[in-house]
Amino acid sequence: MTNLAPLRRALISVSDKTGLIDLAQALSERGVELLSTGGSAQAIRDAGIEVRDVADATGFPEMMDGRVKTLHPVVHGGLLARRDLEAHRDAMVEHNIGPIDLLVVNLYPFEETVAKGADFDTCIENIDIGGPAMIRSAAKNHTFVTVVTDIEDYSAVLAELDANDGQTTLALRQRLAQTAYARTAAYDTAVSTWMAGAIGADMPRRRSFSGTFKQTMRYGENSHQSAAFYTDGTDRPGVATALQHQGKDLSYNNINDTDAAFELVAEFDAADGPAVAIIKHANPCGVARGATLVEAYRNAFDCDRTSAFGGIVALNQPLDEDTANAIVEIFTEVVIAPGASDAAKAVFAAKKNLRLLTTDALPDPKTPITTYRQVAGGMLVQDKDTGYVGMDDLKVVTKTAPTDAQMADLLFAWKVAKHVKSNAIVYVKDKATVGVGAGQMSRLDSALIAAKKAERMADAMDLPQPLTIGSAVASDAFFPFADGLMEAAAAGATCVIQPGGSMRDDEVIAAADEAGIAMVFTGMRHFKH
Repeated sequence: MTNLAPLRRALISVSDKTGLIDLAQALSERGVELLSTGGSAQAIRDAGIEVRDVADATGFPEMMDGRVKTLHPVVHGGLLARRDLEAHRDAMVEHNIGPIDLLVVNLYPFEETVAKGADFDTCIENIDIGGPAMIRSAAKNHTFVTVVTDIEDYSAVLAELDANDGQTTLALRQRLAQTAYARTAAYDTAVSTWMAGAIGADMPRRRSFSGTFKQTMRYGENSHQSAAFYTDGTDRPGVATALQHQGKDLSYNNINDTDAAFELVAEFDAADGPAVAIIKHANPCGVARGATLVEAYRNAFDCDRTSAFGGIVALNQPLDEDTANAIVEIFTEVVIAPGASDAAKAVFAAKKNLRLLTTDALPDPKTPITTYRQVAGGMLVQDKDTGYVGMDDLKVVTKTAPTDAQMADLLFAWKVAKHVKSNAIVYVKDKATVGVGAGQMSRLDSALIAAKKAERMADAMDLPQPLTIGSAVASDAFFPFADGLMEAAAAGATCVIQPGGSMRDDEVIAAADEAGIAMVFTGMRHFKH
């Protein structure tokens, strides 16, 4: 297999013209003949650089509003011809096909067109046909042809030409070919995903997925696992789109936990007041509202001060100086917020290992998005849990109805339970979690663990009794038996919110009535596995 391949003739056809003139000038200065199309050719020519229109080479003008211009044997023959086969060389001579050694293409801005909310016909017109066809041809013949689809690779090609007397190495051509195929795959994924939504195909027979590399992780969940972070091109506010102000690179677990924290705190509208969520291993160890952001943080911290150490903190309002000073009192891995004051940044600057991420907004918890989870041999696809329950959706099933204050705590607990791994039990008092039981095989065990944590915090804070006394409790799914409910009652809960729907609902309701507990059903569960 040929290692070095000469670069004498290039075809450039780009939608994004960033860096185009610098590239064309650099290639021209190195003696490379330039072919181009439409706007790219005009831009190169306007810059005083010699360029030949593809239409001159093919003998056919661009036609059908530009739909047909590069779909021609002179173009694809120049890209696909194997220079080491006599039959291919003879065919090129016979049909007057010149070799194309470099293809530079970036595609019609289909993704951007969809993101702008364009209508169906406009989106269709922005599906590139000739570009992907040329890219695939060049990438297949990468033994001889260099294909560039990313502006970021312009400099690498020029550097190789300088280092290798106008030639590129096989290693570079292979890497660029892989990038090219990934780009056309991602492009087709964007088109097929958009079209599925446009025609109402919620679960199409074939589905594809794509991502753009952002960074390599030092390791995955554990040090023996390799990992990387890829973005999906969406603009949902969160860890993928956030600005990192300081601290070392985020780890695999940091990204996972930060996403969980920000999605949770977004459940609490900033217009209704400050809210803070503290996450450890993708589970909340404290969530609270407060009159101020620092009060909300301290209330969340008091739920489980032990687990909060080394945790992730998410805020629903811009970070201020007082809250920053409170956060740095213990070791914290990451803080994410919709903005931060200069004074708050200055506080964090003294903690070099603390990462600060800011976004322009909170994610909308009601916006439908699709989630994916790989399993052996396949992919599980579902809508994100955007389920919402308001006051009017609740059904009081006990003789005693919750008070207004209890109802507020029940709805708060319900929002938190949605983000706790199942089986989930969440105790809340005065709009602050006071006990969280997560991820247990038994709902009874979750209730017990949450209560025990509350007892431990009461001892640590020198309180006369656990804060679960007089609390509201949420269960992410129904109580299959009354034992879990009774454990919550023993911990001091006075009201309960749960989906209902168990075969033993009557027994559970009767137990609640006997204990004097108010209970409401949501008719909706929030399993999180």
